[in-house]
Order: sequence, then structure tokens, then C-alpha cells
Amino acid sequence: MPETAPTRRTYSYLGPAGTFTEAALAQVPEARDQHWRAVRNVGEALADVVEGRSDAAMIAIENSVDGGVSTAQDALATMAGLRIVGEYLVPVNFVLVGRPGTRLEDVSLVAGHPVAYAQCLGWLTDALPAHAHIPAASNVASALGILDGTSDADAAIAAPGIVAHHDLAVLAESIGDNPNAVTRFVLVSRTVAPAPPTGADKTSLIVELPEDHPGALLELLEQFATRGINLSLLASRPIGDALGRYRFVIDADGHVYDERMADALLGLRRFSPKMIFLGSYARADRAIVRYPDRYSDDVFVEARDWLRSLISGAPEA
Repeated sequence: MPETAPTRRTYSYLGPAGTFTEAALAQVPEARDQHWRAVRNVGEALADVVEGRSDAAMIAIENSVDGGVSTAQDALATMAGLRIVGEYLVPVNFVLVGRPGTRLEDVSLVAGHPVAYAQCLGWLTDALPAHAHIPAASNVASALGILDGTSDADAAIAAPGIVAHHDLAVLAESIGDNPNAVTRFVLVSRTVAPAPPTGADKTSLIVELPEDHPGALLELLEQFATRGINLSLLASRPIGDALGRYRFVIDADGHVYDERMADALLGLRRFSPKMIFLGSYARADRAIVRYPDRYSDDVFVEARDWLRSLISGAPEA
């Protein structure tokens, strides 16, 4: 019998082609030569995963300039059955593009997403001091608008990948004001068991304060501090049911299979039953997680064995 062709996996990403999200998805080895499904927003990408239209979705979660992506954080907090399985970093490098034949000195109207425009404002002010800005729904939309005539702009701010998909002239490169700007993306699948630890791992959580009282946030943070766990992200998001009610988006260094992290999660669960485990996965920078020897797995195992010996009535060594 002829061999059956392997089923292609589907990955959702914020489209259309040429976005930074597409550049992040291109970093996933197992996504190459698979079906990439362009969607219009983060909610649609994650719904694809939950409802089975896609095997995984790539979404932006944090930007080094603007901080956490609130729409993504809120979606992960309210949509059940999701798990982060990887993270990827994409440098935020913008280009100014126009229709073929356009010259930089002819540009007076610039289209761009408001966030992208804000990150390029210094360059634009210097290079095009008399320009005006036309807000666009996305960076790709700003570029497509000048191609199809739906925008009055002379040029558009876009990701460099746009020129691989559309006939656009690059009028200027590297127009972002912060050369170190980076966006962090996460690959999200349906709930699966965490991959084995690598030693360079991160654990993502969303935790609600059970009640508002003095020291409540300190109690939450102590679950990590007393176990030697460093936090690389701590962001608050309103729950929405009342003023002063917040949930916290947390990235902690380490893996759920680490004894110190598992012990911290148990403490967090006792502190706040409304806790979402988003996943443990390899860090994009592959930086090994360092911690003092007193928080090694052996120390936690020895303490647990010691307690068991007390309970069992075994003679002390």
C-alpha cells in the first residue's frame, strides 16, 4: 500500500504576511513547511488553538519598550486550555517603504500603527520635520494601503519582512529610535505536559490576589523570594469585576520540575486558588538559571525526607 503523507500542522499568527509575528514563527523549526494561518488579532489566534483549527499560535507577549502586551495577557487569563510551549525574540527594526519610484524627499504623509509611529518619531522628526501621521490598524495595513490606493500616505512604517511579499521600495532602513528594541513572542498550544527542563527555563503564571489587604502582594512575592526564585516579569492587569482588583502576570526563572519551583507553586496555590499555570519552557536566550546552593533540589529533597522520618518515628541519625 502507498505510504500516507504526514498530516501538516497548522500554526496561527497575526497576519497578513510580513509582520513581526511571522518573523517569530519562522524561528520555530517544527513549523517550517507546515500550514501558516494568518489571523486578525490575538483572540482569534488563541481561539483557533482552543477550538482545534490550529495546533499552535504565535502571539506577542512583551516588548522591551512598551512593556507587556495587555491584550495577550488578558486573553491567556480568560481562555482555558492553553499552554505556552516556547518563546522567541524578534528585534524590532522598522523600515520606511513607499510605492516604487517614491523618493524620501517627496514624503509628507506617513502611515503607521500608532505604537510603531511612536517608536520611530525621533527619526521621522529629524528626516521629515514637516511630515504628518496617518494612523493605521497595523504596520502591514499601512503598507498595503499605499499600494492599493486606500491610503493617502506617501510612505508607511513597516517591518523589514514586508518587502519579501509586496512590491515596495525601501526609502529608509533602521528608522526605530531604540536600536535595542525587542519583542518577545510565545508559542501557545493546547494543554500538554511541560517539556523536560534544560537548565535555562522559564515558568509563566497568572495569579489573582485573593483579597485586598495590606501586604497581600508581599505575601505573593514571598512565595518566590523564600525559595530563591528570580522574577523576570511582574505585571498587573485589572480583573474587571471591581476597582482595585488585580491579577498578576508572572515569569519566574526555572522549571516546574525544579523542586524549588514546585514548592513555590504549592505555596501560591494555598495563597490563591485562582492561579493559572501557563507553562514551563526553554528561555529564548538560553541563559542558564543560577541560584544559591541552599535552594538546590537536593536541599528540598533532604528536608522532605527529614520530615517523613519525623512522622514515621524513625530514630534520628
